[in-house]
Order: sequence, then C-alpha cells, then structure tokens
Amino acid sequence: MKEKFAVIGLGLMGTGIAKALAKRGAEVIAIDYDVNKVENMKDEVAHAVALDCTDDKALRAQNIQDADAVVIAIGHNFEGLLLTAVHLKEMGVKRIIARASNKHQKMILEKVGCHEVFAPDEEVAKTVAEMLIHPDVKAFLPLPDDYEIVEVNAPKRVVNRSLSEVNIREKYDLNLITIKRRFSVEKNGEKRFEEHLIGVPKGDTVLMDTDVLIILGKSTDVDKFIEINK
Repeated sequence: MKEKFAVIGLGLMGTGIAKALAKRGAEVIAIDYDVNKVENMKDEVAHAVALDCTDDKALRAQNIQDADAVVIAIGHNFEGLLLTAVHLKEMGVKRIIARASNKHQKMILEKVGCHEVFAPDEEVAKTVAEMLIHPDVKAFLPLPDDYEIVEVNAPKRVVNRSLSEVNIREKYDLNLITIKRRFSVEKNGEKRFEEHLIGVPKGDTVLMDTDVLIILGKSTDVDKFIEINK
C-alpha cells in the first residue's frame, strides 16, 4: 500500500518536497490557495487541489486526516500556518511537520502540537557560515548536541595516505561515513568525470586529492581535523 502524504503551501520548498515524495512512489496531495501553483503541479502528483487551508471543512473534504503525514510549508503567512496546524491537530493527523521562519514560530508550532518543526532559513544560515569559515566544506548538516555531518574536500596532508594511517577516528574522534570519489567514464565517445560513493571505506583505502570525505562528529573536532591537515 502506498504511503499517503499531503503538502500544504506550494512555494519553492513545498513544491520540491511534493515532487520528491511523488518520485519516491508516494501518493501526494498538493494544496495551495493559488490556482496557478496548483495547475503547475497537476502532472507531478496524484492530486493537486486549490483551497483555503484555514478552512477545516475544506481540508476534511480531501480526507487529509487519513494521510500518513502532512507537511505545512507555508512561508509568509504565519497566522494561516498556525491555524492550519491547529485544524490538523484537531483532525487527529498522525504526523504534522511544519515550517518555521524563526525560533519564536518554532516554539509556538511545537506548543500547538506539531510533531516536527524545521527552520530552513536558520539551517541555511548555519550552512553558509560553516562554508565561509571552511571553504573546503561542500555541504553541512547540523545535528543535536553540537554534532554535524559535513562533506569536506580531502585536506592536503591526508592525500595519498591510507585511512589506517590517517586514523581519523582515534586521532580526531570522527567517523568517516563514506567517500565521494571522481571517476573517469566514457560515454558516446566522450570522456568525462562522475562522482560516486565508494561505499564503506576500508583501512587500506588511499585518499585522493579529488576525494570528498563525508564525516560525522562534533563541530570542534571537525574544525580541528580541517585546520591541522589543510
């Protein structure tokens, strides 16, 4: 049986979430007040509906209470977002995920019973700051308790050394999840480079200068690893 999700608010983020879920084979209901946004999604998801999400009767008419989860991705109308969240909670929706623009909105949404709240602007700010401090950082995912997952270009001092020699876990208290490596491939008579994960790295894996390391650890330990080996 297909999982069923609803996405309310079809801005850039809501549209991206709805399309990604649909591509994974889920049944998606995409909802927005703007008829044009809904029309643009009709061929992308199972159902695209134009309605006022603050109207609980309109939401119930879509059987939204039967969804496995509902994402509220409304970006510029917090009053509407909040009222929608209250309606969904009263309907008994199993999992409500809401977008917050700041920590105050996040606190309020948690208080009214949203199961998960994400703050994209805050996460983007953290990511940009990390990438400015460390230009070799390609991507950054902050986690609770000061942990993070980062994609970082292999620092110069670890290149051409094996993982057992670098000893990243013992020396830096970090876990190397995997390595993204460039491979030369030939397609239609043309040579080009593609990036692929090499799976679980082994101790005898030798790091290359074009490798991107995907690392889990505390931010201070990640900083130490980059600084010592750059």
